[in-house]
Amino acid sequence: MEYRQLGYSGLKVSALSFGAATFGGGNEFFKAWGSTDVAEAKHLVDLCLDAGVNLFDVANVYSTGLAEEVLGKAIEGKRDKLLISTKATFKMGDGPNDLGSSRYHLIQQCEASLKRLGTDYIDIYHMHAFDATTPIEETLDTLNTLVHQGKVRYIACSNFSGWHLMKSLAISERYGWSRYVAHQVYYSLVGREYEWELMPLGVDQRVSALVWSPLGWGRLTGKIRRGHPLPETSRLHKTSEQGPPVADEYLYNVVDALDAIAKETGKSIPQVALNWLLQRPTVASVIVGARNEEQLKQNLAAADWNLTPEQVTKLDEASAVTPIYPYWHQLQFSDRNPTAVPLKK
Repeated sequence: MEYRQLGYSGLKVSALSFGAATFGGGNEFFKAWGSTDVAEAKHLVDLCLDAGVNLFDVANVYSTGLAEEVLGKAIEGKRDKLLISTKATFKMGDGPNDLGSSRYHLIQQCEASLKRLGTDYIDIYHMHAFDATTPIEETLDTLNTLVHQGKVRYIACSNFSGWHLMKSLAISERYGWSRYVAHQVYYSLVGREYEWELMPLGVDQRVSALVWSPLGWGRLTGKIRRGHPLPETSRLHKTSEQGPPVADEYLYNVVDALDAIAKETGKSIPQVALNWLLQRPTVASVIVGARNEEQLKQNLAAADWNLTPEQVTKLDEASAVTPIYPYWHQLQFSDRNPTAVPLKK
């Protein structure tokens, strides 16, 4: 397993990390992802550790805390062998202060996550979304305090816009507070908008990407292709409305390209899609989930080889789209804007 620097920090994370959103299955939405119990979770954690995975990602909102509880029990006796990433911001109760990135809510949720995980500290603590109703200074001052208290080691964000992240970094620099070292983002061969603004920002400010849903919300498993109906077992039956929209013909074209390269390499379609991500700028770790041992082993096998430059180019071209303004306009000055995304040919 390759280990990569996490942004502007000294922390090394494995190129593949494990996402525990499948743990618990505490409501209908998360049951569509998986319902892994403690016994199976322990087995999956051990498989990951044996493969060199050192980062395990979860969130307080996953199954309303149940995923954190299951992960906490699954890592008992192994805490010193791994890193934990969890998140706060989303709604965790019915009260007016049971959501957001206020000092009140973050301290409450950090303490609750520590208890559920059975640990004294969180390695990477993410703001799960941007809270525009709370002063950024309040959020960052609170996070900086949690770092100095030893309850959090590094801070990160998730699902931010470019200006959200840049303003946060500027405020941290102004006051000498801990800064976001990573941005957990949606990025896949059928969801490349991350490249337009957030990737250039990440390169410039040394903020790494931790990629969630790298198989395009379950669309790049190889089971969805031209002329075939949606498989009977697919989380898209229950979660497609919450995920990113993808036009059918565009998806089929990308899968066709993946299929051709899978045949060339002798790898599976998901392995090819994951390997493409591992070669993208700013990507520190790609978060993979699994319902069972076989699925996990297949995903972990995406990291021990590399696509050729020619194969990467084929996938780039098959998945390219015309970016929105101002990104298409910036391409006219591409000699001075080298991070601009190429237009679809």
